[in-house]
Amino acid sequence: MENFTSVITKKGMMMFFAATFLFSACKKSTPVDPVKPIDTNVVTGKTAETYTGEVATKWADTELKLIKTTPNFTPPIVARALGYSNMALYEAIVPGMTGYQSLVNQIQGLTSLPKPPSGEYNWALSANAAKASILKNLYTNTTDANKTTVDSLKMALENTFKGSSATDVITRSNKFGEDVAAAIFNYSKVDGGHEAYKNNFPADYLLPVSASGWVPTSAQKIPLLPYWGNNRFMVAKNKNEVPPAPKAFSYSEGSPFFIEANAVYTTSKTLTVDQKAIALFWADGGGTITPPGHLTNLMSIVLKKENASLAKAAEGYAKIGMALNDAFVSCWKCKYVYNLMRPITYIQTAIDPTWKTLIGTPPFPEYTSGHSSGSGAAAAVLTDLFGATYDLIDNTYLPARTYTSFVQAADEAKMSRLYGGIHFPMGNEEGQKNGKKIGANIIALKFKK
Repeated sequence: MENFTSVITKKGMMMFFAATFLFSACKKSTPVDPVKPIDTNVVTGKTAETYTGEVATKWADTELKLIKTTPNFTPPIVARALGYSNMALYEAIVPGMTGYQSLVNQIQGLTSLPKPPSGEYNWALSANAAKASILKNLYTNTTDANKTTVDSLKMALENTFKGSSATDVITRSNKFGEDVAAAIFNYSKVDGGHEAYKNNFPADYLLPVSASGWVPTSAQKIPLLPYWGNNRFMVAKNKNEVPPAPKAFSYSEGSPFFIEANAVYTTSKTLTVDQKAIALFWADGGGTITPPGHLTNLMSIVLKKENASLAKAAEGYAKIGMALNDAFVSCWKCKYVYNLMRPITYIQTAIDPTWKTLIGTPPFPEYTSGHSSGSGAAAAVLTDLFGATYDLIDNTYLPARTYTSFVQAADEAKMSRLYGGIHFPMGNEEGQKNGKKIGANIIALKFKK
């Protein structure tokens, strides 16, 4: 006959096993959050922080060459290409970036991207493959020589960075980069700017007529990319960043608008040697790398100076690329909402019919300034990454110019349009303010987990 203690012990054990079974059953029945599926893929190998940023900066230098020599790549189109190509760079290596995450579901319309299959990765090779692939798609109308350059650089960088990686690692890394690039290029096709280089000046655009309206200032009668402001923003919040209306139009001497125009006129009459140099340095006109290319080159200059890692470079290029894209969409939307005449039109009508500008007036409305919008956005990104004070030597063109902060460089870019005679002060000021807001919205994205 069992004693009392034995019975109690057996009953206790039975109760313990029953409770354990019930707890396990409850635990197994807990549903998985359908919004955040569990990622079972396991990637190994060196992290992206351990690779040099040389892969990224070399591709950035090559993209500037494509910008300069690809037909019909005007500034808004360039800003768009930089946005997507650098998004591809970031997404191709973010699985290997410690503490960082994809921008899927943070960027408008970007709901999914390829996941890296389990295995070891060489992130330099993934970055290399992604950039080569997406540049060939974004700059499809470039020259055969440029296409050969892209292929040659891809092969050269692969030979440099594959090191002792096994064949399967090389294949897997390249394929992931190419798959990401293909997905982002497909995503780009529906933003409103796909293949815009085929039609910079759409013949179906009907130019509004008003007392303050833009009129052609050259042989180009249709303005540049009048529908660009309808493009999808990368960050939804940037759609709500709208500059205020320009000052009320008036030819009356002493009116706020007349004062704006007179500031352009009087400034042009007293330009110093340095002010003329500033206007020409930041002109970024036809046959150059354009304003978005110039601002992206500032990022390259800093990344090279800092000997940045591949991870840091990918973050920097992604942020400035998206900021420039959204800044130019916002700016172009504003231009065609207000359709404001250029200073040369106003000044020759109301102040001095013989007046000329220092640099050529581009063929699209004045308000707001693209240079100011872009430089405001770029300065916000660069300052966030590298600090409010920074010794910068901008050698994009020679002679180089020096600055002690990114804001100082942006202010000079802004003022260059006044010195050049092609923007009213308000177009510069409000453009820069809006660009800063757009840059801040890019910075606010959750790049880190």
